[in-house]
Amino acid sequence: MEITQNECFVELSSFDDLARYVCAFQEYPRRVYSQEFKGSRIISSSLTLANTLLIFYAPLPKFGRYVSYRVNGDKEICDVVESTKNISNYAPIVHMESEISPLPAESKKISDIFYPIQVRDLGSLARLTYNPEFPDESNLTLYALQHKEFWVIGYITSLEMDEVYYNFNYVKLDSEPSKHFIKYQGNLGKEPEFSNSIEHGFSYLPIIKIKKNPHIFGFST
Repeated sequence: MEITQNECFVELSSFDDLARYVCAFQEYPRRVYSQEFKGSRIISSSLTLANTLLIFYAPLPKFGRYVSYRVNGDKEICDVVESTKNISNYAPIVHMESEISPLPAESKKISDIFYPIQVRDLGSLARLTYNPEFPDESNLTLYALQHKEFWVIGYITSLEMDEVYYNFNYVKLDSEPSKHFIKYQGNLGKEPEFSNSIEHGFSYLPIIKIKKNPHIFGFST
């Protein structure tokens, strides 16, 4: 079977989701790019899969050198700024005149479609983010999206055999998530809960909300 390599653009619900994706709980925030896309300027950060460059993006609110991100109490403060003089997490912005990769535009024949696997509860989903092979290189990002009449929140894992297969491990939610993180203290037997604030002694998983249901996540529309 011939494998094609493509870009897949996935729009996030807001610029704040993009800022959370590149900065929240990152010792070294991700690099981001701005470029023209479908007639407007966007800001993006990518995730490299086996045969797909998965590009998460949102509209660029204004020009600047850095994405700035911090949490103050239960308020998330996200911005595009010129300097790093304040106490925040900063992701450098690279402004592009050309497209960010030579890969062809998104195709419905993308080979890296995720296989949806339902997980029983949020605690199991939180524990799934621990990787015993790379315990110091954790990827804590959870993705929330709407599928038909319900919302799901999930975590991407991969299985490497002769080829690489991707799973989207998800939990069904009663409603659209309105908070930015899942707060978790499983070692003390406490169940995860949604939260906007950060307290000492808990682990936190950032929630990135996706604007639409892209076909790469494996759910039929």
